[in-house]
Amino acid sequence: MYIVAILGNITILYIVKREQSLHEPMYYFLCMLAVTDLALSTSIVPKTLSIFWFNSREIAFGACFTQLHSTILTNSIVAKISLAVVLRGFMIILPIPIMGSRWPYCKTNIIPHTYCKHFSVVSLACADIRPSSYYSVCVTFIVPSVDGFLIAVSYTQILRTIFRLPTNDARFKAFGTCGTHLCALSALYIPDLFVSLMQRIGSYVPLPVLILMANVNLLVHPMLHPIIYGVRTKQIRDRLLWIVTQKRA
Repeated sequence: MYIVAILGNITILYIVKREQSLHEPMYYFLCMLAVTDLALSTSIVPKTLSIFWFNSREIAFGACFTQLHSTILTNSIVAKISLAVVLRGFMIILPIPIMGSRWPYCKTNIIPHTYCKHFSVVSLACADIRPSSYYSVCVTFIVPSVDGFLIAVSYTQILRTIFRLPTNDARFKAFGTCGTHLCALSALYIPDLFVSLMQRIGSYVPLPVLILMANVNLLVHPMLHPIIYGVRTKQIRDRLLWIVTQKRA
């Protein structure tokens, strides 16, 4: 899954950079998603693999909290939207490692996980971690709820436009694209919410199952996004086929 994620996202970045006709807002956002997926998986998976391959079971304190860190369009508007998305992510996530790094850790330094998942780390603190836990729970539920509401509003507008399309074929293609995007969103939010909930009621779920679910969930999004947004996008698919056939020739 990690190999597919790396190759898929790098391929998308390469194709968009190389093909001048793809230098448009839609593909800029696709590249942002690819960079995010690469950063997410690469910040965690290599260290996880080193545990199994080289028995490297230690991680520095700082590195652990680093792992705790998703009108007519013009380039200017795209840049502003991109900046807003990045700032939103930092503002939401940054309090988690800041609060967690301030707790005194006098218990065991063994984390029952393959990477520094928030709840697994702060559970080792010798302090009242309720502020950190409450904030984490709020992020887990409020962010998907707000995003879900905004997505619903957006798709309401999209559906209105789809029903105004002149032909059934155009409507079918539009519905297919929207369905694909909704599947991608479901693959992002539902497993993450499920894993977060299971982490907090872990006494009912065997620890190996929790660890497996968390690791698979970590790789699902970076692996699926190049397939959903790349392979199904005609311009990227055609350009990839052209590059492959040219190299063979």
